[in-house]
Amino acid sequence: MTQPTFYEAIGGHDTIKLIVDAFYEGVATDEVLRPLYPEADLGPAALRFTMFLEQYWGGPTTYSEQRGHPRLRMRHAPFQVNAEARDHWLTHFRTGLDKAALSPELDAEFWAYVQHAATFMVNSE
Repeated sequence: MTQPTFYEAIGGHDTIKLIVDAFYEGVATDEVLRPLYPEADLGPAALRFTMFLEQYWGGPTTYSEQRGHPRLRMRHAPFQVNAEARDHWLTHFRTGLDKAALSPELDAEFWAYVQHAATFMVNSE
């Protein structure tokens, strides 16, 4: 019997969508982050983020099929991401993770990844 992927272990699409929806609820009213999302509707960004996280954690590969390689730094390069933006981003992601109420082990693994990824996106002082 094969071990479930991380994606399966956390509850798949429904869990990722819950996290992303809670995240974007915070972003929608965040004076630091909202300007980094040029689209009037955050829905397309939420969909892209959902697809990315699903693929990263072993779910469907829809993100790459529709958008190609993630190239996260390149895709975020047009936006000034500083430490303050990273911290706001992490605050909203933490809200989403808390809402998902994962087991401590799964939460810690997810949180470690997003902390690393958020810091990796910082591209300005």
